[in-house]
Amino acid sequence: MRLKISPCGCTPTEIRLHQLSALLEIHFDDGSLFELPAEYLRVYTQSAEAVGHGPGQEVLQHGKDDVSITAIRPVGNYAVALTFSDGHDSGIYSWDLLYKLGAEFPLLWSQYLQRLQTAGISRKPSSHN
Repeated sequence: MRLKISPCGCTPTEIRLHQLSALLEIHFDDGSLFELPAEYLRVYTQSAEAVGHGPGQEVLQHGKDDVSITAIRPVGNYAVALTFSDGHDSGIYSWDLLYKLGAEFPLLWSQYLQRLQTAGISRKPSSHN
């Protein structure tokens, strides 16, 4: 699930975490506004845990239905690192990646749901199945 990122050149002007709804709200300097669910950000992490170290090493993330974001750390002037309630904290989300995830949310989310269905895997953590 490694995403090919095209540079948008956009920079966030505001990033706001809504804990109750588990949404990350991101305003970009081109006027775009995206509200990205924590589960979506978690399953599309570009960390080695999820995408591996090369083609064919991707691991389908699942059981993340109730994950939330517990911390946001700036990474230089180009990204944020998110910490999730399941302990995952190694993904770095560049501005270009966040923009792509926002702009392509409907397509990427439906592709993810299709991959889960094909694999016979649930969005719910295994203790909820």
